[in-house]
Amino acid sequence: MDQPAIEVRGLSVSYGSNPVLVDVALTVPVGAGVCVTGENGIGKSTLLRCVASLQRPDAGEIEVFGGPPGSTPEFWRAVATTVEPPSWYPGLTAREHAELVCRAHGQDPAQAGVEEAFERFGIATHADASPPSMSSGQKQRLTLMLALLRPSRLLILDEPEQRLDPEGRAEVAALLAAYRKDGGTLLMASHDDSFAAAAGTDVTGMADLVSA
Repeated sequence: MDQPAIEVRGLSVSYGSNPVLVDVALTVPVGAGVCVTGENGIGKSTLLRCVASLQRPDAGEIEVFGGPPGSTPEFWRAVATTVEPPSWYPGLTAREHAELVCRAHGQDPAQAGVEEAFERFGIATHADASPPSMSSGQKQRLTLMLALLRPSRLLILDEPEQRLDPEGRAEVAALLAAYRKDGGTLLMASHDDSFAAAAGTDVTGMADLVSA
């Protein structure tokens, strides 16, 4: 049997005396897309943070491509995530952020298609703006653009449809579907079932992830 991209077993997380995740199990095969749904506060973001190695669980095991998340530089080369808000560098424009991401991953910005990406995400007229000066929707588009611009094998996205207009949601969903078609694996949380379907993901509720 092929090794899954993500394997979660018996995951439990509490904030103080409040349990958020209890004995959660999740398997995401390589090249698959899974969208986790559920009400706010049910633990979707916490699950994604644990898989992305941004939070340590209280109990359980997580493997990403066969190893503990965040344990090697190879993990961060393989995984792109928007679970945490990005850190914007003072004095750099949106275009310079994109060029920096490309160069950090061994890409030539022109060959990586930076200018085309700004056009595709509808923020070409803001490429020379400072990201903090952009609207929340424009910053969301830029954040997703940077995650998709760099090479990766796994995308972990927390409600990527947030703050996007219907046209933007359709465009991002199509890009995520194309990412999967090219062999990438996708794990995301969303409140929008139609967006999840357009992105080509299987929808599962948080309640369905509790081990029997």
